[in-house]
Amino acid sequence: MSRSKLQLLVIDPQNDFCDLPAAWQPSDALTGRSIAPSLPVAGAHADLQRVAQFIRRQGALLDAITVTLDSHQRFDIAHPGFWQTGAGDDVAPFTPITAAEVRAGDFAPRDAAGLPRTLQYLDALEAQGRYTLMVWPVHCEVGSWGHGVHADVLAACGAWQLQRQRAVHNVFKGTNPWTEHYSAIQAEVTDPEDPDTALNVALLHQLGQADVLLIAGEASSHCVRSTTEHIVQHLPRLVPGWQAGRIVLLTDGMSPVRGFEAQHQAFLDGMRAAGAQLSNMSEISL
Repeated sequence: MSRSKLQLLVIDPQNDFCDLPAAWQPSDALTGRSIAPSLPVAGAHADLQRVAQFIRRQGALLDAITVTLDSHQRFDIAHPGFWQTGAGDDVAPFTPITAAEVRAGDFAPRDAAGLPRTLQYLDALEAQGRYTLMVWPVHCEVGSWGHGVHADVLAACGAWQLQRQRAVHNVFKGTNPWTEHYSAIQAEVTDPEDPDTALNVALLHQLGQADVLLIAGEASSHCVRSTTEHIVQHLPRLVPGWQAGRIVLLTDGMSPVRGFEAQHQAFLDGMRAAGAQLSNMSEISL
């Protein structure tokens, strides 16, 4: 009897999302100051250390590892520099912005020419009922230290590649500055002129080959949640016989953004109801 095919999907295990201790933070070559993660998720450092240990311990059984990478420019509709208040002041990180507030003049894109496209996006986003646009701190800027993978996970993945003689599959998301892209499967609002925002059918087919799909990463309230929900939504129609019961959420390998604990719990409850399994990495038997 052939062994089950196991895949590990690690979502956005990046420095900017990790509550790294000072010893793990490098110095800025231009200023000499320590570079701190810009959007740390409480518990993420410990989560990802456990993920790294899991890869080292179970690597011989893992047929594929996919790592997604949140990938942004400084100019981005979800970054502060895109926005100003109606009075022309800066907009602080962690400010939610709705289409109604923009129409009322409370907020506006700094480039007035971008107003029609901005409103079109906000209307489409809100119509889905999943998220309100959030102005996040600049994070996972392409080429920056914060964009890089947590050092322990990177080392464990490197060792796995040599052990299994195959590459990790990296998936970049978020490069389009006009849409949020929490999910590795599809942007929150697709841009018809940018195929990178559309449904990632190739990734879905790859993940659908797994008999068991293990999922960990950051943050469970946003990118892990959106990616997993999209997998459950789209894979059954692409891969005959696929069911959410093939998913195992590694719950000690993910944490929510502070203030979004309710979304984290709703995600876990929803996936359990859909048939997915929830397990700690120390308890799982492969």
